[in-house]
Amino acid sequence: MQAHGHHLSNSNLGRPDYDTVNSIEPTTIHGDEWWADDEDEEDEDNADEDEEASDDNDYPEDDLMMWPSLPIFTTPRSLLPLLLLSTLTNAFTSLSPAALHSLPKPLPADLDPTNGSILSPILIPRVPGTPGSTKVLQHFQHFFSQSLPSWSLSTQNSTQSTPLSAGKKIPFTNFIATKDPPWAKAGDVGRIVMVAHYDSKVTPEGFIGATDSAVPCAVILWAAKAIDAALTSKWATIAAMEGEEGKKARQKERGVMVLMLDGEEAWESWSDTDSLYGARDLARAWEEQTHPPMSIRKNELGNIDLFVLLDLLGCAAPRIPSYFPTTHWAYKGFAETEERLRKEGLMETGKTGQWFYEKDKDTQGGYWYGGAVQDDHVPFLKRGVEVLHLIPSPFPAVWHTAEDDGDHLDKATVKDWASLTAAWLGGVMGVQEQLGGGKLENKAGLGKRGNVKTEL
Repeated sequence: MQAHGHHLSNSNLGRPDYDTVNSIEPTTIHGDEWWADDEDEEDEDNADEDEEASDDNDYPEDDLMMWPSLPIFTTPRSLLPLLLLSTLTNAFTSLSPAALHSLPKPLPADLDPTNGSILSPILIPRVPGTPGSTKVLQHFQHFFSQSLPSWSLSTQNSTQSTPLSAGKKIPFTNFIATKDPPWAKAGDVGRIVMVAHYDSKVTPEGFIGATDSAVPCAVILWAAKAIDAALTSKWATIAAMEGEEGKKARQKERGVMVLMLDGEEAWESWSDTDSLYGARDLARAWEEQTHPPMSIRKNELGNIDLFVLLDLLGCAAPRIPSYFPTTHWAYKGFAETEERLRKEGLMETGKTGQWFYEKDKDTQGGYWYGGAVQDDHVPFLKRGVEVLHLIPSPFPAVWHTAEDDGDHLDKATVKDWASLTAAWLGGVMGVQEQLGGGKLENKAGLGKRGNVKTEL
């Protein structure tokens, strides 16, 4: 990932110029048009009005990255009509203390950098198209076949040339694991999609990328395993329900997907074409993969109710901003879950500290950094997908250095990320009752997506 295609300072958020934004370029921070679009030029009068508005609001140059929130932020107007905006509501109920205590706890045998069964196999160089990449893919497949056999597994493949491949096509493989309600049809089900990239950089030689992004991959695998039994039990109960009550209960359920993307890293220098290889191809493919007539969802992208991207996690004391106002409800869910876990003594990093420090951010007047960090969410964001980006700011000190390895991870932080992510996922999937925590009245508070089957 990059901040506007440039290295991000570890002392601050970084303040690149607007014209260096790679593929999400704001035309103005005050006018009605937020996204640059060569195919949708403003008329001269509107351009003048935007220029006047910009002049009237004198923001300091060193705050260029802090953009005021707008009613519509995440959807490029030129790519998706307003009618297809997501209608996810800003509501979340954390798991109760009893449910949190019932969740499985991550063990060193799972997440230890040296010999943990989930994490350590990922802590190898895994450049796309190399044996290391294949080994990690096999690790994912083995994990699900042994620990989560009810999940459906697939891959999405492409071959693309890179600046260093001398015209040779490099294979990129995205790994996909899905667990949908047993009654769900492919075109009618929404999903919470948990995402990380599993590739590592070409340079420096032997680069591991422990935070970038071996730990996020392992955290997601652990979270899926932690809630699987409760989710299976919940769906079995709902499937047996009869009448209108059962029908309504089934309509409220959504699936969960684990998505491990390949080719996030640039091979030479970050650009629109030298980065996000797997994400770009998958977003395109899913946009084109339409569902049959009469389906509720238009295409595979329409199945994504929330795209939760984890990156650069595993160092001590991360600071996670809230990047998008439309998914601040989900960010608040993480913040509230973190608070509850700490209060209950269930985080190894202690009862104090706060990773999610923007819980009370004003969604109408706050500042949002959503377009500043280039990462795997970008091709999906441009197509109208709702994104929750879990990436620290500032980036870890080891970012893109040889020291981003298992020895420089904070083990307590790694385990706490697993606990927190599992607890949040359990809350959003509504498994509190199955964990022995009583009924979850509000569940996830998710509405039906607006990306229904209609013409663009």
